[in-house]
Amino acid sequence: MCKPKYKRVMLKLSGEALSGEKGFGIDFDISNKIAKQIKALVDMGVEVGTVVGGGNIWRGRNGKEMDRTTADYMGMLATCINALALQDSLENIGVNTRVQTAIEMREIAEPFIRRRAMRHLEKDRVVIFAAGTGNPYFSTDTTAALRAAEIEANVILLAKKVDGVYDKDPHKYEDAKKFNKLSYIEVLDKGLQVMDSTATSLCMDNDIPILVFGLDTPENIIKAVTGENIGTIVSK
Repeated sequence: MCKPKYKRVMLKLSGEALSGEKGFGIDFDISNKIAKQIKALVDMGVEVGTVVGGGNIWRGRNGKEMDRTTADYMGMLATCINALALQDSLENIGVNTRVQTAIEMREIAEPFIRRRAMRHLEKDRVVIFAAGTGNPYFSTDTTAALRAAEIEANVILLAKKVDGVYDKDPHKYEDAKKFNKLSYIEVLDKGLQVMDSTATSLCMDNDIPILVFGLDTPENIIKAVTGENIGTIVSK
């Protein structure tokens, strides 16, 4: 088995990644495949925290006729649904997990407590962080950056539908150029859609590298952690 490059990682999954080809809801075949890759990381001795978006169920910006705060809270609840689905997939294959939420819902999850999260990771439990930061106007990208800083993760693994960062949408433009390496400042100056600007700035301030790669092949999660040359790395 390959030796991992990182000891503790933050895996950021988009909600769309869980929907697969359906584009909405949860495809449990995809969820189970992702769970198997996370289990492989745990078996390697990697400590894994993860944040899952909620875009497969609800996006706050879709509620244009709604109060923005209400729409964002609905998005936070969508991330909790995804977190429980991923937890189920992981525990079905013997991976110990904890879901921690920024909005208290004691019957289904623990409240987020940093020291408790750190202790779970040290005991080889996968910690799934749900409900965003608990505040409207912040994305799950920002949640991933914030939680990564709090748990002292070595890297953020940003799993997307594209295999890295491009200068323009590769699905629309055949001449789109892929970047292998970028600095935080380049991402901000060029307005590249890696993470939102708040999340990118938070990573820059705390020197947390971001590895962007495609989740079309779930095995890419292992490749990313073992240091294979995939995707785009954003760092100093």
